[in-house]
Amino acid sequence: MCLNRGCIPSKALIASAAEYKRMKEAEQFGLKLATPPIYDWLAMRTRNDKIVKMLTGGIGQLFKSHGVDHYQGYGHVSGKDYVTVVAEDGSETKLKARNIIIATGSRAASIPGVAIDGHRIVTSDHLLELENLPASMLIIGAGVIGCEWAFMLAMLDVKVTVVEMLDRALPMEDVSTSKQIERELKKLKVDVHTKTRINQVTPGPQGVTAELAGGKKVEANQVLVAVGRRFNVEEMGLEEIGVKMNKNGSIKTNQSMKTNIDNIYAIGDVRGEILLAYTAVHDGTVAVDNALGEKAKKNYLGVPSVIFTHPEVASVGMREEEAAEKHSIAIGKFPLRTLGKAHAENEIAGEVKLIGDKKTDKLLGAHIVGVHATEIIHTCALAINQGMTVKQLGSLIFGHPVISESIMEAAHDLHGMSVHLARKRK
Repeated sequence: MCLNRGCIPSKALIASAAEYKRMKEAEQFGLKLATPPIYDWLAMRTRNDKIVKMLTGGIGQLFKSHGVDHYQGYGHVSGKDYVTVVAEDGSETKLKARNIIIATGSRAASIPGVAIDGHRIVTSDHLLELENLPASMLIIGAGVIGCEWAFMLAMLDVKVTVVEMLDRALPMEDVSTSKQIERELKKLKVDVHTKTRINQVTPGPQGVTAELAGGKKVEANQVLVAVGRRFNVEEMGLEEIGVKMNKNGSIKTNQSMKTNIDNIYAIGDVRGEILLAYTAVHDGTVAVDNALGEKAKKNYLGVPSVIFTHPEVASVGMREEEAAEKHSIAIGKFPLRTLGKAHAENEIAGEVKLIGDKKTDKLLGAHIVGVHATEIIHTCALAINQGMTVKQLGSLIFGHPVISESIMEAAHDLHGMSVHLARKRK
């Protein structure tokens, strides 16, 4: 999923959109283009497809080098110790296995009254196959997928409207992060409607009309439904062998990735806990270790969230509201517009925000909005994983000029010691 229709293809297209945006801003770098830049969507898609083909082909080569047998087809558990694979031509292969690991992932969810047809009403999977970009797009849902596509499409000159029923965009992130992202969306002329439900979506010959709660109507060429994920558990034989499920429809496992069936494990999205490709990899190592007789358990302490909006968003640990409920907290902030490197890159939007425990000085959370946020967050992730204090993090000598200096500065600010911020009045 990640290689074919998830992380990799979407980030390749995001990179193309960001490059197009930079080209339009070339004069701010002292560069003058002979003609205004234009983008070629099909060429972007071709580049994207080449990247996916190369990486998926690499997986095939890894299988061969490690002696892994690969069966192409639709698989289902046909017994406690058996998996049956149905090939495209209908032929079946029955495999006997000492242990079985289920890693079937998830797919885009839909909402009642909005029928996904792959033409006017689409998912992110369909967008990867578009021949041409529409002039306008309505995005239902302002979570990670909705916001990433909103920025990408807006940077490619598509008129974008986003509707989110919760209070804010990126509702799972810190409130301060949401405010910054909503502000950046509006800079790109994206219409953002939060606390708003969709009453009805009506496809037509030229586009779609959506009626919002309150009666307002929005017209767009297409609608992207980005309201979450559904777990791929249907028609897999799980009920027949008695695998227990969670209330949300995902597979229930313990911390060792084991289901209630002793030799059957589940990893990744299909577990329904954290729906991220990189936690799925961690789950996989835990499951394999246990299948081979080891005693391993998951460890999600310090798992970062990375979101490829523009500017990027990254976080790890507690949000401010959550931390304040459990601790007496101190906050340190450092705006990127104060960094020389941010100005050099013409990317001054965003800030680093650190949350510490006043009593112990332990780092509780880090929230970054800005250029390279998805890269520099791992310094904070390691700090939280290792139980470091804010003072220890701030004592690390960072290179200069780099964006990650902002982490050091935010750590200093938490203690009122940042020399690159105006002195705070007491």
